[in-house]
Amino acid sequence: MTIHYELYNNDDSDKPTLLLIHGFLSSTFSFRRLIPLLARDYTVIAIDFPPFGKSGKSKNFTYSYENIAKTILLFIETLALTNLIVIGHSMGGQLGLQMAKQQPEMVEKLILLCSSSYLKPTKKSLRYASYIPLFHHYVKFWLAKKGVINNLLNVVYDQSMIDEEMIEGYRLPFENQEIFIGMTKLIQDREGELSSEDLQGITTPCLLIWGEHDRVVPLHIGKKLHQDLPNSSLIVFRDTGHLVPEEKPEDVVKHVKQFITVSSRKGTYQLLQD
Repeated sequence: MTIHYELYNNDDSDKPTLLLIHGFLSSTFSFRRLIPLLARDYTVIAIDFPPFGKSGKSKNFTYSYENIAKTILLFIETLALTNLIVIGHSMGGQLGLQMAKQQPEMVEKLILLCSSSYLKPTKKSLRYASYIPLFHHYVKFWLAKKGVINNLLNVVYDQSMIDEEMIEGYRLPFENQEIFIGMTKLIQDREGELSSEDLQGITTPCLLIWGEHDRVVPLHIGKKLHQDLPNSSLIVFRDTGHLVPEEKPEDVVKHVKQFITVSSRKGTYQLLQD
């Protein structure tokens, strides 16, 4: 499987490397406001995980959380990355949790931005339907019907921030028709997300950052995740939706830096007027 990544080197080798993992239907583009701020102080690597963005979309790949996380861990080993902090948005957060569960020694700290959590496996009816020949055309039709603009309207709080650059950036990856074949396979392979029992066994220090008005992964999910993760803190931004890296990049970076530099402990729930 081919993995597309963007590397932003920083000369300070004493500081950790940050690995950025995007969410469902997204790509490295979703970190375009975050990367320039983080790259001032850290080496930053942003990846497209399969089948999204510019990474591979093979129908022979297993698109389960477990296997995608294994693939990212192999990518980390291949690049000989150490002192690693994972920043995952939405589905990328769930992948980060999978990585910490599989190989905790590989992940020093986790920063979860509106992380997807507690989703059940794909419904059997949809999984069975996905084996119908040419089902990927239905996937394409479904995405086209929803449209990029409607998706963006659902994930941001201040809808005035949606401009042509943003629309084009989130639309562009879907010009590659193979993505619909990859997404069909993802429907077949996706298992349920980590259970409370699994999460309670993850001792990696975690910072949870949420938007108060997240309509995709509501705040009550973040609060439950905070309860289940034994070494976590939860920060909530007012007037913010699901697309935290785009909506509040400066505030995210401020808390990321604090979390990296201070000793980790179970934190309290904080609602911030940021």
